[in-house]
Amino acid sequence: MAGSTDTITVRVNVDIAVGALKTIVDTAKKRVGPDDQGHYHVDTADKVGEMISRFLLENNFEEYVHHPEHFSG
Repeated sequence: MAGSTDTITVRVNVDIAVGALKTIVDTAKKRVGPDDQGHYHVDTADKVGEMISRFLLENNFEEYVHHPEHFSG
């Protein structure tokens, strides 16, 4: 997704459920595993961004924004 000519990276604040964040962190750590000293080398913030980006792409966010009723205020 990032780096594609059809997308740009936008830094935003997003509200997500604490349980969802915990699941992302736990799963990312399990996938990379600890090093010899028990440390995990995974950027969980990047993983959250990747997952949100994938979700937006798979759920056609581009089409969603074309509907004025989805804008509040």
